[in-house]
Amino acid sequence: MSAPRSAPTVLQMVLGRRLQELRRTAGLSAQDVGGRLHVAHTTVIRMEQARVTLKWATVKAMLELYEVGQAEMEEFLTLTVKANEHGWWQSYRDALPSWFAVHVSLETSATQIRGYEPHVVPGLLQTEGYARDVLRLNRPRPTPDELKRRVALRMERQALLTRQDPPPPQLWIIMDETVLRRPAGEPEVMKAQVDHLIEVMDLPHVTLQVLAFAAGLHPGAFGPFTLFRLPMPDFPDIVGTDNLSSARYSEEREEVALHREVFDRMSTQAMSKGRTRGFLSDVRKELER
Repeated sequence: MSAPRSAPTVLQMVLGRRLQELRRTAGLSAQDVGGRLHVAHTTVIRMEQARVTLKWATVKAMLELYEVGQAEMEEFLTLTVKANEHGWWQSYRDALPSWFAVHVSLETSATQIRGYEPHVVPGLLQTEGYARDVLRLNRPRPTPDELKRRVALRMERQALLTRQDPPPPQLWIIMDETVLRRPAGEPEVMKAQVDHLIEVMDLPHVTLQVLAFAAGLHPGAFGPFTLFRLPMPDFPDIVGTDNLSSARYSEEREEVALHREVFDRMSTQAMSKGRTRGFLSDVRKELER
């Protein structure tokens, strides 16, 4: 049986999808493949869905069954070895729920991240103090050591915004005004957080917009979501939605298109980048009163 992982790497997701395409092109069902290779058909499905490690020998047998050419097979097997390498986040297994590990994997590999957040500052833009106040609300309530690890993970995630190789992703965030009107912890925490948002707006690959109360109702009011664009050719965008204790990721064309349209519509309702900077400056002054 293939071994489960705490979260797939993006490359594993790409290869799993490619295995599914090759199987279907060959006119075979998962049951057909399982029967011919003497493995459970559920293992075939789980490999295609990146829910288990891609075993080199099993992948090779699949490619042979699908009559893949030698050159493509060698390249695929080389990528299989690379796909099974642990991502940096694996060292935070104690602090990272498996359902959110997929999110970290996606944002690490993405070339573009677009998201809407109605409740709190997105994790990639949080200060350490703000993150600590948000994460201590988790249930069950974290111990001091657990909280420390979770904050450390959140801070390490932010390294992608200043990395050099590969280049950082284009980050475009729309936040509801509620995020800035709801204080977090001590007054100094919120002041530092607003200062950080103003500072990060200077990064050329970061776009931040605030959706004001005055903009009225908007199509994204039902909850947060994130759109990921990956560097692999022909691989679709992925949309992630989450709630208190789980997350869902989809590459279904209609669902991704819906969230992309909603994001575009909200971006026209939200303040421009220049107006957002001015709004943040005004919020910062209000916090001094």
